[in-house]
Amino acid sequence: MGLRGHFSRIRHSAPAQRWVAPVSRRVRREVQWRRAGIGRLGRGRLEGSEHLVAEHATPLFRELSGLEPDLQRGKVVNLRLAAEALDGILLRPGETFSFWRHVGGPSVRRGFVDGLVLDHGRLTRGVGGGMCQLTNLLYWMTLHTALTVTERWRHSYDVFPDAGRTQPFGSGATCAWPVLDLQIRNETDVVHRLSVRVSGTHLEGRWLADRPSVMRYEVYEAHHRLTNDAPGVFQRHNVLRRRVRDADGTVVADDVVAVNQALLRYAPFLESGPPA
Repeated sequence: MGLRGHFSRIRHSAPAQRWVAPVSRRVRREVQWRRAGIGRLGRGRLEGSEHLVAEHATPLFRELSGLEPDLQRGKVVNLRLAAEALDGILLRPGETFSFWRHVGGPSVRRGFVDGLVLDHGRLTRGVGGGMCQLTNLLYWMTLHTALTVTERWRHSYDVFPDAGRTQPFGSGATCAWPVLDLQIRNETDVVHRLSVRVSGTHLEGRWLADRPSVMRYEVYEAHHRLTNDAPGVFQRHNVLRRRVRDADGTVVADDVVAVNQALLRYAPFLESGPPA
């Protein structure tokens, strides 16, 4: 091949790669869903009584320096669309729930708008932004049930200081269509129902079941530390553990559920550690 042909090939390959990469990622995820037997789950009410297993709520709006208000409003639009896609899903014994299998790819055509996106530790905008608030909520709720998280991706950056934090560091789950998914498998003999709604002030979620839960779950932090890996470069590490008690209050399990590591994007608290 002559030089002219060589440079022509380079000139046309870049746009092709930008198109092929997203398609390739989608195909790989479709293959994973198929191999794992993950389809779209049914929706409806539980037969008989509904019993609350776990619930959680997080505020829709936060006062954050430098954050454009329209990105928070856009996030709420996106969360409403995703909540509508998930509310009422029934997770029967042996089935696996996939966040992206039900929400689908966020696009302008589907009504998604610009929201807050974390891109390599920087707060920016992107269509469908803000969805991590929902996967964070789902992950935290699920840790307080007998359901099993089979795919979860930790956040690579710790962007916000601990002021006002009510959960341990590293207790969330990031997402990115279609590469970073949140998947939950029902390995129990109990049918679970997911309830998700967006109120005027909060994102609210609940796991319900057709039988009451006799176990109680406590998620807590262990082995927290900050490391100074290079001049001005700090990383935060911890382990999340889950303590399970039976109806009598006896501890029947105390296991590691996540190992976290994230690059700090704010001034670290090296003397006394982060606030409780």
